[in-house]
Amino acid sequence: MCIIAPFNFPLEISMLQVMGALFMGNKVLLKVDSKVSACAEELVRLLVLCGMPKNDLILVHTNGENMEYLLTQIDLRMTLFTGSSKVAEKLSKLLHGKIKIEDAGFDWKILGPDVDDIDFVAHISDQDAYALSGQKCSAQSVLFAHKNWVDAKFFDKIKQYAEKRSLKDLTISPVMTWNNKKLQDHVDSLLKISGAQLLFGGSPIKESHNVPDIYGSYLPTAVYVPLKSFSTKKYHDLITTEVFGPVQVVSEYNDNNIEVVLNILESFKQNLTAGIASNDPKFLNKILANTVNGVTYSGIRARTTGAPQNHWFGPCGDPRAGGIGTPEAIKYVWSSHREIITDVIIPKNLKIVQS
Repeated sequence: MCIIAPFNFPLEISMLQVMGALFMGNKVLLKVDSKVSACAEELVRLLVLCGMPKNDLILVHTNGENMEYLLTQIDLRMTLFTGSSKVAEKLSKLLHGKIKIEDAGFDWKILGPDVDDIDFVAHISDQDAYALSGQKCSAQSVLFAHKNWVDAKFFDKIKQYAEKRSLKDLTISPVMTWNNKKLQDHVDSLLKISGAQLLFGGSPIKESHNVPDIYGSYLPTAVYVPLKSFSTKKYHDLITTEVFGPVQVVSEYNDNNIEVVLNILESFKQNLTAGIASNDPKFLNKILANTVNGVTYSGIRARTTGAPQNHWFGPCGDPRAGGIGTPEAIKYVWSSHREIITDVIIPKNLKIVQS
């Protein structure tokens, strides 16, 4: 079995997948992003120290091109890939479908019509969108707020939380895969949409730092986009681009256009995680019954990012979806179904009739 893990959770993802694979009796080939190879090596050393037989796990340090070649030279039973959708599609063809994926996510949150504990919900939204500067496949990419929340100044609340973040106290992180130019170009493109507004952020951080230019050093950012723009072919792909950084899109809806929101959600291609922040059972049932995200948190405390022990986490609707953490996920991903039919006793007086 092969595990290919990303940089953004250098121990969590690789540890969960490696241990699940080992528990099910597999020999594992592990490749992590080169940025966090040191973390993976220390993990392997710890496992050996704790008694893991050395031959149960192979760790390879290499780049993507060399790893792709290596994959073609080994008769792998299965590969689990966590990372970008583009690479997932490429590996699916290269490995003839013997792969499970936990890929990108343009993850949404809806605030229902019932406004409750605005400070807490704003805090969770800030964490979902901007913790680790948004470098999570489960990060809150888009927020649909009911008019009641907008009237209650919810956007002002998330702005207050976002503007407390700083590089100095590590609540802002260097962005590893999007530099400032790429982030700025994306924000500027969003702001060209008719009716779009910059709610906060929208520029590189001002404080002194030594983050190299190859990485991003960008303020937590929210861009308001009118609901109708999501349904415009010209803008749909732009609005629904997953930014692996601290940028989210927000919009407003009301009781009369909830069907429009549902149609927008149906148009999203990456159905990883979602949150429905509401305690209204009728509203929750309506949204849950008409959406397909793999991990969906519901209730006023809903988030998009949570602990992996709660997660299936593979992209919903994709037969390649790979789970994380739960006993069902471990068995599904790291084992395969067999039927062993045992039939050993021949009856003494069996009469053989040839047909």
